[in-house]
Amino acid sequence: MSQCKPLTLHVPEPSGRPGHETDFSYLHLAAAGAVRRPPLDVQPSDTGDLAYALVRVLDDEGNAVGPWVAEIEPQLLRRGMRAMMKTRIFDARMVIAQRQKKMSFYMQSLGEEAIGTAHAMALQEGDMCFPTYRQQSLLMAREVPLVDLICQLLSNRRDPMKGRQLPVLYSVRAAGFFSVSGNLATQFIQAVGWAMASAIKGDTKIASAWIGDGSTAESDFHTALTFAHVYQAPVILNVVNNQWAISTFQTLAGGESTTFAARGVGCGIASLRVDGNDFLAVYAASRWAAERARCNLGPTLIEWITYRAGPHSTSDDPSKYRPADDWSHFPLGDPIARLKQHLIRIGVWSEQEHQDTEQELEAQVIAAQKEAERYGTLASGQIPDPATMFEDVYKDMPEHLRQQRRQLGV
Repeated sequence: MSQCKPLTLHVPEPSGRPGHETDFSYLHLAAAGAVRRPPLDVQPSDTGDLAYALVRVLDDEGNAVGPWVAEIEPQLLRRGMRAMMKTRIFDARMVIAQRQKKMSFYMQSLGEEAIGTAHAMALQEGDMCFPTYRQQSLLMAREVPLVDLICQLLSNRRDPMKGRQLPVLYSVRAAGFFSVSGNLATQFIQAVGWAMASAIKGDTKIASAWIGDGSTAESDFHTALTFAHVYQAPVILNVVNNQWAISTFQTLAGGESTTFAARGVGCGIASLRVDGNDFLAVYAASRWAAERARCNLGPTLIEWITYRAGPHSTSDDPSKYRPADDWSHFPLGDPIARLKQHLIRIGVWSEQEHQDTEQELEAQVIAAQKEAERYGTLASGQIPDPATMFEDVYKDMPEHLRQQRRQLGV
């Protein structure tokens, strides 16, 4: 007879709750510069250690150290700093606008600005990103007009989406930003399919897919990994592990006894685990993965370790499920503060320029918001013309829709 005890079910718990400081020792950090940089043609099975380590470049004093240090022009670093700052300022202003009932809801990317910014700068024109709803820094790095973005948020008569998308579900093809889907994880299989099509056509463009740690529990995530591996699709598979889904800790999606990057290795995909709050590490890892894809060496999965500093959305109150001051204790710090420290150390930035840039960008965002609000807000109305519901459905409008439009009197 078996002497085993009665069966029990393991239910993961977060390492911190309201009123109890989070124990971040579960992150398994590595020292800056300590993780090796493999050759581009590395076999996926030989990246197993990299899926559990943590690629870092910036040390605690703001120095760039180790094998992942990339040659980056100071001007690109300054652009990166401005894009990160603009993202944070934009987010803050739009949260206020939502509280003023000018839009239905908003989702900010506080604490995650380095990932999208540096990644966008590592890609080439024509590459396509398939983002989730927290990658607005991709758009800031590509310098998409703020008025267009705000009109989309306000769902007004100048909304580029003509009121058909919820706020923050942007679509900017010219900036390599595929339409955001409100259904989680669909963008992963969409990106792999797009990358496969690029390869079939013999093109040189690659795709970049985005997903959160919680959405890796969706079946689309695993389907995407299978197709990316089998067909060696030229795609970068980005998993933004910001520690929380809507209100559930990342362990419930499978991040307790392993890493999300390790899933890539198990599927035959080269994988990295990277400090997502280190602009230089994000840029270097993104360039490495992009070059692998463009050289027909197959897909790369990157798990970006970061922290969602704010609520999941304006409908969320994170103080109900985690310590209110969690972000201030997160060991990887603030991505903007870390890049600022580095830029000052190498002599291409200053405290005064930082303050001046904040004021300049704040003025830009305020001016764009005022311009966008001229076309209407949720509170004031001025929604897209009803006639637009018949447009952009078919290449050539069929007769039955023409009749319906006439019946509407538009």
